[in-house]
Amino acid sequence: MSSLQRTMLKGKLPPTIPSGRIGRADSFKKSRIRDYKPGMWNEFFAEKEDVTVDEQRTFRVYRTKKPEKPGPVLLLLHGGGYSALTWAHFCSEVTSMIHCQCLCIDLRGHGDSKVDDEDDLSADTISKDIGDLILKLYPEEVPQLFLVGHSMGGAIAVHFASMSLVPNLIGITVIDVVEGTAMEALASMQSFLRSRPKYFQSIPNAIEWCIRSGQVRNVDSAKVSMPGQIINCTTNKLATNDLPLPDDVLEEAHHNSMFPNPFSISEDEEVSPPGDGEEGIAEGLAAGTDFKKPVTTKEATEAARNYTWRIDLSKSEKYWVGWFSGLSDKFLNLRLPKQLLLASIDGLDRTLTVGQMQGRFQMQVLARCGHAVHEDRPHEVAEVISGYLIRNRFAEAASEFRSHMPSC
Repeated sequence: MSSLQRTMLKGKLPPTIPSGRIGRADSFKKSRIRDYKPGMWNEFFAEKEDVTVDEQRTFRVYRTKKPEKPGPVLLLLHGGGYSALTWAHFCSEVTSMIHCQCLCIDLRGHGDSKVDDEDDLSADTISKDIGDLILKLYPEEVPQLFLVGHSMGGAIAVHFASMSLVPNLIGITVIDVVEGTAMEALASMQSFLRSRPKYFQSIPNAIEWCIRSGQVRNVDSAKVSMPGQIINCTTNKLATNDLPLPDDVLEEAHHNSMFPNPFSISEDEEVSPPGDGEEGIAEGLAAGTDFKKPVTTKEATEAARNYTWRIDLSKSEKYWVGWFSGLSDKFLNLRLPKQLLLASIDGLDRTLTVGQMQGRFQMQVLARCGHAVHEDRPHEVAEVISGYLIRNRFAEAASEFRSHMPSC
């Protein structure tokens, strides 16, 4: 090939990769490395307050700032084991779309709320708590309230609305809870709870588990919500009281992953030492293998028990049936505008399928998300609820938000 031909061919070739090549493995590792630094509540809410209803009950509430124009109060009820902080990203999104204020509550036995009998998690008791709290917050006139509840919180929202404990309820949205599928899932709930780790070494480790286990798929949401679900084993206070974390604690947590291989995805992927016993471990460390000796000493075991779950959900089993039994009929019979958000179209039971075909409520299915729909996709959930409120003329759009018609 002549020099002229080589010159012409080079001119038609794509540009070469700049110096300092990035291998596929390096780029993969960089994409897999995540920051599990916990987020702060004040990045999403204007104020937090401990509201004392009576001598036996004090509830933690978080509120966004008041809207520039008149709008409803979104009363947000979290699911079992979660806390009010599960709504953090959703609140930021929805208040940017419509004129409204968000009111998030740590329910009985959850978060920073304190009651004499935390084990009483019956639907009637929790509903009464919410009603008394609302009347305490608004002693003169209750504003327009729009209920939004996720999982257990969705069931409580329906129960609360059916009891007519407070005036000015204008509508309800229930997120990913259906009587039929919920009752079927109860049989395996104890097994699921036993599969979770009982302790965490640090808050970032808990956030890491939350993401890797699939409980939440949005790491930014997990950074805010997970500290509201665990307590410090020493102080017995919610992990949010330990925030912000010092830099040395964050650095230590970064090097002490719950998973032996920081790029592992499942528990089946284990890194084995070159040999067996202490010699094999020494060889693995000398060779630079990413292997960690299992925690065996009493001191190391106790050191790892820094945080545990705020609530032992297994003890609430006697109330599970009461949360979900008759939920579908109760939901359909509410004399309020109703909306149901699901993570899967397969979640509908027979009663709700008939009700949806009769047009008795609006349904929206959000794909590519887990059970914590509002955490996995806060922007999309905010869009759906904002559009619903605008179409029903409960709220006005803020900025240039455009409402879209619902679809499955």
